[in-house]
Amino acid sequence: MKLGIVIYSSDSETVWNAFRLGLFSLKEGDKAKVFLLAKGVECEKLVDDKFKVIEQMQLFVDNGGEILACGSCLKIRNSEGSELCPIATMKDLYEMIRDSDKVISI
Repeated sequence: MKLGIVIYSSDSETVWNAFRLGLFSLKEGDKAKVFLLAKGVECEKLVDDKFKVIEQMQLFVDNGGEILACGSCLKIRNSEGSELCPIATMKDLYEMIRDSDKVISI
């Protein structure tokens, strides 16, 4: 299965759980891709001792997952993409949705 996850939240626990689901999916042999949208592009800045978001994001990528961050949403926040979360466009979001068997938004 190809799982697409759209994250639009900046809540540490929500984002952490989204990446946990993505990582679980990868370990089950599926493919998974995350698109960060709206407040979701802020997830690399989430620091929480209980919900280690960045650690979960890195595990997701290290296990074959892909993360994309909306360029317009980053620009609104005077931010930039990173190696972990490269800049993407609506075309990339559309293609992720089109090519996924299941899409969830969190």
